[in-house]
Amino acid sequence: MTLQLQPNITLGAEVTRIASDAWHLEIPPGLTGQYRLAQLDDYHRLPRRAFPWHPPLSLSLQARASHKSIPGTWGFGLWNDPFGLAFLRGGGVRLPALPNAAWFFFASPPNYLSLRDDLPAQGALAATFQSPGWSSILFLPTILLTPLLLIRPVVRGVRRLVSRVVQQDAVALPIDPMERHAYRIDWSTDRTIFYMDGTLVLETTVVPGGPLGLVMWVDNQYAALPPDGRMGYGTLPDPQPAWIEVDDLMINQSGAAIAPPQQNEPNSPII
Repeated sequence: MTLQLQPNITLGAEVTRIASDAWHLEIPPGLTGQYRLAQLDDYHRLPRRAFPWHPPLSLSLQARASHKSIPGTWGFGLWNDPFGLAFLRGGGVRLPALPNAAWFFFASPPNYLSLRDDLPAQGALAATFQSPGWSSILFLPTILLTPLLLIRPVVRGVRRLVSRVVQQDAVALPIDPMERHAYRIDWSTDRTIFYMDGTLVLETTVVPGGPLGLVMWVDNQYAALPPDGRMGYGTLPDPQPAWIEVDDLMINQSGAAIAPPQQNEPNSPII
């Protein structure tokens, strides 16, 4: 079995294979209001129930970034694509769902991506989310409530309510992401364990429910759901290109190592 990775990009972004197991993902400079994304994933056209990964497995790779703090977010790991917006870029149609994820996540200000006040909400993070697998149909009526999210007391109440349903855990990573680091996630049925450069940084019983898909990305988007209810969402400007490089990618499931297929010439775009 081999990984089946496909690019998902916006105008001007690039995903380039620079070695058999290495990629360069880059977004161009731009202004606020222009969404920019360079992403590789293995679920783009799949329904959520057909995402490929279940525990137990181990995901490992090495990565480095162009900036110490890329305006927006970047990272890699496993998730269930809960927002279901892939159809906007030619992917499959998926209704919204509660988040399930285990990933290394890098978020610049003004991102605030925690439902708990005692967990880090921006910067370099090892993080995991665990949610019940409720039917997506249950979330459709909430679209009618969207205008109420402009009211801060309502947002604070929603945040408290969701935090009782969605479990999460996270730890801040005091690193320079411009340097190459080794990252590993061990996902089992009762533990999620994160390692960086061979050192354990987080072990938690917050275990995402599968199936999940593999994602690696860099974008200029931000989202904020802080304790004061001042909800924010949008895109950030950057006067220079932003990129990440990922290499030595491997997934080991049930004792079998799963690697990228040996295709595409190095230094060639795979789009």
